[in-house]
Amino acid sequence: MTASTGSSASSLTSSVPAASVASSAASAVRIEDVSKRFRIYHHRNQSLKGAVLQRGRGVYEDFWALKDITFDIPEGKTFGLMGHNGSGKSTLLKCIAKILAPDSGSITARGRMAAMLEVGSGFHPELSGRENIFLNGAILGMSRKEIEAKFDDIVDFSGVGEFIDQPVKNYSSGMYVRLGFSVSIHVEPEILLVDEVLAVGDMEFQERCMDKFAEFREDGRTVVVVSHGLEQMRTFCDEVAWLDHGRLKEVGPAPEVIDKYSDVTHGAKKVKEGQGTRFGSGEAQITRIELLDRRGRPATSMRTGDEATIRLHYRCEETIEKPVFGCSIDTREGIFAWGLHGLDDGFQPERIEPGEGTVDISIPAMMLRPGAYLISGSIQPWQLSSVIDAYQRATAFDIASGPRMESGGLVALGAHFERITPPRPMVKVAKNS
Repeated sequence: MTASTGSSASSLTSSVPAASVASSAASAVRIEDVSKRFRIYHHRNQSLKGAVLQRGRGVYEDFWALKDITFDIPEGKTFGLMGHNGSGKSTLLKCIAKILAPDSGSITARGRMAAMLEVGSGFHPELSGRENIFLNGAILGMSRKEIEAKFDDIVDFSGVGEFIDQPVKNYSSGMYVRLGFSVSIHVEPEILLVDEVLAVGDMEFQERCMDKFAEFREDGRTVVVVSHGLEQMRTFCDEVAWLDHGRLKEVGPAPEVIDKYSDVTHGAKKVKEGQGTRFGSGEAQITRIELLDRRGRPATSMRTGDEATIRLHYRCEETIEKPVFGCSIDTREGIFAWGLHGLDDGFQPERIEPGEGTVDISIPAMMLRPGAYLISGSIQPWQLSSVIDAYQRATAFDIASGPRMESGGLVALGAHFERITPPRPMVKVAKNS
């Protein structure tokens, strides 16, 4: 299983190399040769005497938060900016929002823009939630009539209804975020900028955000999001840009770039004498992953609905108490299709000792639709505080059409049409075989 690994929120507008920035879709935002420099002072003149003695000069060094960044953000997509802390993600987002001006290069955007950048930004702490809706809405370019028409929807989405007439200085950070986000999205911008808004707030709010992002995409709007949550990014981003120490490392389809970033972050290494990558502390390793058919024979191809077994071969270097095994299946494109964790299934050996062994995962019916897939496996300590071994994209297999087929999607559910009321005679239609 691929391991993954929160910044703030408020209101205001095939993987390719970094150098390749052309997009087949129209660009919502074009970033060309953008660089941003900050001065880090090691000594500032705090007095007139100091200024005279230092001849008016403070001691500083230049820090390039962004250096020669060039890429396009396509229109109507959800686009992610990712990288480690200090990589330049938030700085770039502020440049796009025109909060910061780049020292060189240019950023052009098409359409009305709104942003969620810092908790409570644009809110007056002494004013109530109601008053701040009107204040923030006006700052974002909404007329009073527009705000009044959308007021109830803003409050409902934020979930702060009973506190709407309380000063926002009494709000929790989550309430700040929810209200600020709600105002921003109801501006109905063509481009929405979001900095770690999903790091704050409960699961229900996060789901509402996901639904709203989906609506934006359906409406042809563009969302640009900064997040450290890789699986979140994988779920809702179409494309991502990976920044590293202020430079663009890669830009492209989300699953591919996120996988590469995850490998680098976790120090994943290419597996010798096989495919895939691995990372972990190494007290035990998954040496091989097999896919077996219903007769226990190794298989590289199956049909939708076939019985199967995934066998994890492991080698243990020392005794491990209460290990937790995991297994997952992804498409070749990197879309997460299925996963099972030992704790979810009530499967946790008391220990594994030095030597070799296997773990079998039984699948009564492989209900994946036709396509190419990859299997990953993992071993973690019982606290789940680290990774002993993660063997990613270790084994490839294909799914072919089975006796029962369904029209689309990633999985086959074994579904069928049951009845119609009132009853109607059926046309004789040949079933897919």
